[in-house]
Amino acid sequence: MKPTRAVLLVRISDDKAQDAKGVGRQEDDGRALADRLGWQVAEVVVENDVSAYRRRKIKLPDGSSALRTLRPGFRAVLDKLASGERDGLLAYDLDRVARDPRDLEDLIDIVESRHPRIPVASVTGSLRLDDDGGVAMARVMVAIANKSSRDTARRVARKHEELAKEGKWNGGGFRGYGFTTKGHEVIEGEAEILREIGARILGDWDGWTPEQRAALDLEMGESLNSIAEDLDRRKVPTATGVPWSGRSVGSVVSKPSVAGLRSHKDEVVGKAVWDAIIEPERWERVCERIAMRAGTTDLTLQRWLNGVLKCSLCGHLLSGSHGNGGPRYWCDRKGGGCGKIAAKASFVEDEVERQVLELLGKPRVLQQLRTAADTEVTDEARAELAEDEAQLKELSKMWARKEITFPEYREARAIIEGRVKESRALLTSRAPMVLRRLLAGDVRAGWSALTPADKREVVLSLIPGYGVLPHDRSYGNKFNPDRLVPITD
Repeated sequence: MKPTRAVLLVRISDDKAQDAKGVGRQEDDGRALADRLGWQVAEVVVENDVSAYRRRKIKLPDGSSALRTLRPGFRAVLDKLASGERDGLLAYDLDRVARDPRDLEDLIDIVESRHPRIPVASVTGSLRLDDDGGVAMARVMVAIANKSSRDTARRVARKHEELAKEGKWNGGGFRGYGFTTKGHEVIEGEAEILREIGARILGDWDGWTPEQRAALDLEMGESLNSIAEDLDRRKVPTATGVPWSGRSVGSVVSKPSVAGLRSHKDEVVGKAVWDAIIEPERWERVCERIAMRAGTTDLTLQRWLNGVLKCSLCGHLLSGSHGNGGPRYWCDRKGGGCGKIAAKASFVEDEVERQVLELLGKPRVLQQLRTAADTEVTDEARAELAEDEAQLKELSKMWARKEITFPEYREARAIIEGRVKESRALLTSRAPMVLRRLLAGDVRAGWSALTPADKREVVLSLIPGYGVLPHDRSYGNKFNPDRLVPITD
């Protein structure tokens, strides 16, 4: 029997023109095929600008993570075929339906779940699943298409890496604020706005009125939300035309390209061929100021060794910041440090993680930790800590809503942070709850699932901290693990 409620699936991976003409042509050809076959099309499912190859990490229903293609339209088609809501599938070509073997197998399972099989057809004749021969050929063709996509992805990635090393722009993605799409040339009007944003963040902008300047804490600079509100009031357009927000203000000014630096995979790889809009040293200060502000509104630890690493020269705690080479730990001068010790965050975190897992892999250490005391005092401290952290978040919101002044906010925050410090000291003085949970199962798997804050708690319960020695230049750019010296008292 010929389908009377068929679904027509049309897809294109990259719609550069954003005019949907590619899927429109596929729909025209698909409807013409339906007329020739005598099928009735009840629905057209469009996947415009959707890749059937590119996979992303998602969380599965059982809580585990896996790489899958993200195609809501294709999954909706499978659900409708499985439920009987649709009784046939039309497409332009097999590779419009699937370029990932797992997607094809899901379709085959549904097609073969009915007797006779659910009919499928394509304009090019490449999609045939009505017998075992057609299924075998489809599997071979999808495997070849998948390899072709992998080859292309590898060549493109290699080309982007080469362009990055040369400091050239790759020409892809959306237009960055301050630069043209073609040639990545500086747009001077937008460059002036970027310099203004940087100055307002650093507290040295000359555009404030005397009254506005007097109301600001110049050590903190102007808030990102306040800058966004002013840019919107002045009708300064964004690159995409949407209104400014605190997040977009911080985003546009913190991109390495603004400082004339070339980044690749979120890492600065060198100087770019274009001129800097904001000088690199000044841009770095802007990024550090933004990172410091994030700590006043979001208590989630992004750099989980904050409070763990100490400068071997002055004894000051190193803090997470953003440098020219990406995230790092630094003896911040503004926080009272000497500014002479810094280490790339990924290198340090990898080494501390290695040492922690090695320590937790020793049977004697495991036995000692599992018998560590856990009193009601610890539980009370944990409850008080959670309440204080929630209060800090509410306090930040009150300041953002201008319900309290900045001096009131700073005074209240100092009191609460004192209690937080005491609670954390008590929690890390004995085996914390998070460590006991970690030891109850697979230690390595459990460690990977910990939040940054929990990783920090585990480290401090095992090791009081690390002193960080100066970089030995004989190692070149390589990280020397001997720079980390465990603190024993």
